This record gives sequence, structure tokens and C-alpha cells, in this order.
Amino acid sequence: MNYKRIFIGNSYVFITIVTGKRKNILIENIEILRDSFKECKNRYNFDIFSIVIIPNHIHMIIKPEKINEYPKIIGQIKKNFTQKSGIEYEKNNNRESNIWQRRYWEHTIQDENDLYRHLDYIHFNPIKHGYVNCAKDWEYSSFSKFVKMGYYEQNWCNFEDNYSILNMDLD
Repeated sequence: MNYKRIFIGNSYVFITIVTGKRKNILIENIEILRDSFKECKNRYNFDIFSIVIIPNHIHMIIKPEKINEYPKIIGQIKKNFTQKSGIEYEKNNNRESNIWQRRYWEHTIQDENDLYRHLDYIHFNPIKHGYVNCAKDWEYSSFSKFVKMGYYEQNWCNFEDNYSILNMDLD
């Protein structure tokens, strides 16, 4: 199957990268992952607008200086992590490791509303997967950056509050 990537200059791109067989390896190797991103940023010019790292996947919105380089950026992050992690891996006939899924999901952000929807999705993700009850409690996220910028309230999407409100006995 041929995949066609769309490259629209000066765009934000939402990307999801998933580990092979959804292995929970990212948080336990967070410093290696951070170093992999730093090395990649030394090679390619891109901004990470927002990000969340879950044990077996990453969601992020990036803005590459050269839009056609985002596939190389993803490949470099995966390669750096694979080489530095010390995790045993195998390569298949296409020289791909089993640490990462071969493909990744990408979506070019269309407008401001699309950006905000994806931003909310990123910051809600640790709640969705049951790791925390409030976005502020997940440290592997850009959520606190957006609180400081005034985009979110500190207790945005606090499921403990939502749960207690839903269960109030008003009769």
C-alpha cells in the first residue's frame, strides 16, 4: 500500500508514534527519549508545540521549519531511541526494529479550531488511558506550559470533580 503524505508549508502537524506491540517502554526510558528528541532537534529545525508521552505511545504537534522533513524527524527520533535504549530488538527484512510500529499517524492541522481540538486530545490522553484523574497530574506532558500561558485552568478536566458532581444526590 502506498501512503501519500501531504506537505503544506508553515503548518503544524499532529503526530502519533506507537511502540511495537504497544510495549510500555517509554516512561521507564524517559531520559533516553528526551535525549533522542534533543539529538533530533540538533539535526532538524522544528518546534514541539505540544506533547504527551504515554508508556506506549507519543502524541505531539510539531512545526518543522521544512515541512517535508517531518518524516525524517520521526525516523530520527525512533532511530535514536532504538540505538540508545539498550532494549534488545530484532530487525525484520526491511531493517525495521520491533521497538516501534512501522507507521505513524500524521494529520496536518487545518485551522485554529483543529489545533485546539488536537491540543485538548493530547492533554486529555493520560486521563483517557486511566493514568491520572486530572491532566495536571501527568508530568510527561506539555499541559503545565499551557496552564502558564493561560490556555488551561490548573484543574482542567479534573475527573475527580466531574465524578463527584455526577454522583451528587440532589433529591
